[in-house]
Amino acid sequence: MKVTVSRKAHFNAAHRLYRKDWTMEQNDLVFGKCNNPNFHGHNYELIVSVTGEIDQETGFVIDVKILSDLIKEHVENAFDHKNLNLDVQDFADLNPTAENIAVVIWNKLRKFIDADKELEVVLYETPRNFVTYKGN
Repeated sequence: MKVTVSRKAHFNAAHRLYRKDWTMEQNDLVFGKCNNPNFHGHNYELIVSVTGEIDQETGFVIDVKILSDLIKEHVENAFDHKNLNLDVQDFADLNPTAENIAVVIWNKLRKFIDADKELEVVLYETPRNFVTYKGN
């Protein structure tokens, strides 16, 4: 019997979508106003889900306090009130799109989740725009 346990989190961050190897015109064409050289920000909403068998001793798939602490330490502390392009090493050479942010978060958390459990990251950049990454 597999069950999914989810934890919501929130962080605010600025970013700029652009490629260093493209001209300003090409970046404007592809990324539009998200290529603003002065950056722009989002109030990101995050849902991290862990799916697995229920432990017969504890009744948990994962202790939600542990999941909460992992998200706080490895995501919120790392990204909240940061400029992703300038302040977060993960994006030094990676365009901080919602897709790439979700993959980075998944990779940060995966190593702390038991291998027999599935991990899913859902990242809302706006209330209507979100991405999902399951590690595949």
